[in-house]
Amino acid sequence: MASPLRIGVLALQGAFAEHIHALEALREAEGLGDIVEVRTSAGLAAVDALIIPGGESTSMALIAERRGLLDDLREFARTKPTWGTCAGLILLAARAVHTKQGGQRLLEVLPVTVSRNQFGRQVDSFTVTLDSPCLGPGAAPFEYVFIRAPAIISVDDPEVEPLVRLPAGVGQTEASERGLLVAVRYRNLLGTSFHPELTSDTRWHRYFVHMARAALA
Repeated sequence: MASPLRIGVLALQGAFAEHIHALEALREAEGLGDIVEVRTSAGLAAVDALIIPGGESTSMALIAERRGLLDDLREFARTKPTWGTCAGLILLAARAVHTKQGGQRLLEVLPVTVSRNQFGRQVDSFTVTLDSPCLGPGAAPFEYVFIRAPAIISVDDPEVEPLVRLPAGVGQTEASERGLLVAVRYRNLLGTSFHPELTSDTRWHRYFVHMARAALA
């Protein structure tokens, strides 16, 4: 029998506690092992899969770099199941636009271009309920929470699988027939613009658990 899946949540800055709470809610039903707050390279080496939470992507990258963790995060994400939400999506991305002056460090493992703070400032946060077939046949709509969120403005590898788009016009400054892309999957990576950990709906966390198990099989 396979060992229980050990999932880490990068706990340098941002909404890591909320992700841990969501995983704890799934622990018994999904047979999860330890759920670990990752702050060091040793902690990272002890987990099978990782969530990089929302927060402030520039600060998160700086803290990781100062702790000597950035390169280890990059190597982990190249081969092991990793999910970036909001700021975590930015860190995973190969390229980012509208970054702070001087730019920021990225892991450059997810072949997409993201627009940082695509939807504006904190006061421009919003929720939208959308059908999400990727969560399963006949799945009920999911409530998506966007807080100073990025968006995926370019997919740069045909292997990147689009999962969720917003309705056309939401968050866009130019008219378009297609809405902005806010969730993608690529090999062992999952990238989402929104904050599923801020709802009581754990289906995206369950999606990642199943994805991680498949990737590690």
